[in-house]
Amino acid sequence: MNRIEETFKRLKQKNETALVGFVTAGDPDISTSERIITGMCKSGLDILELGIPFSDPTADGPVIQRSSARALAQGVNTGKVIEITARIRKQTQVPIILFSYYNPIHAYGVAKFYHDAVVAGADGVLVVDLPPEESEEMTSQSQGHDLALIRLLAPTTPVERMEYIAASAKGFLYMVSKTGVTGSDGLDTEAIRENIRRLRPCTKLPTCVGFGISTTEDVAAVAALAHGVVIGSAFEQLIEENLDDAGLDRLLAQRVRTYKAATMNVL
Repeated sequence: MNRIEETFKRLKQKNETALVGFVTAGDPDISTSERIITGMCKSGLDILELGIPFSDPTADGPVIQRSSARALAQGVNTGKVIEITARIRKQTQVPIILFSYYNPIHAYGVAKFYHDAVVAGADGVLVVDLPPEESEEMTSQSQGHDLALIRLLAPTTPVERMEYIAASAKGFLYMVSKTGVTGSDGLDTEAIRENIRRLRPCTKLPTCVGFGISTTEDVAAVAALAHGVVIGSAFEQLIEENLDDAGLDRLLAQRVRTYKAATMNVL
């Protein structure tokens, strides 16, 4: 059983929903980023999504786009993100999902990426713009279940497509809560409930919901419906608003504790 499976099993026994947190690796700089991430993992984060900065993150809103720009300005690239992953792994056993667009992985080399990510201690990869029909180049590198390929589902995905996508997914399924980009306002919990209802017969994998979740009320509402709640823009917004604060890592750790409290005793 890998770290992702172990995490969801443990949380189910405790009647908790997973808190999945996204941050861009190397934002605002590598050393600060590593302190932030380590603190978040030690403060209750259940799964870490570690973003590989990219110059054209078309699915992301302005907050995460700016976080990528800051990391790129610090010289952070795919290789450095893998190095960061290896150092984080020495500090925590929280599952690490590398979050990327396909271009940086392709440029790095797909076989090399798969090998290096596994050696560094990553547990999965989520490639935003890689549909199942186009993913053989990447999935052919798999030698088992070393690196789970997390799949995305849109709120407009029909049931037949859900079944097809879920069949090739591992780890968990990431359900996008709404159309649009990350960080956009508004959360329709009834629509999320209906989409999860449609998905449940299609898979036995856990379902995590993200996009537009920022308040503790949002977290609690989604946690009552899904196996995991994904938060990204709210964390990156906090980083952006406190770039010069020496206690930035403590601010993120406190925010994790607040969100995590909202995921407990809701299932």
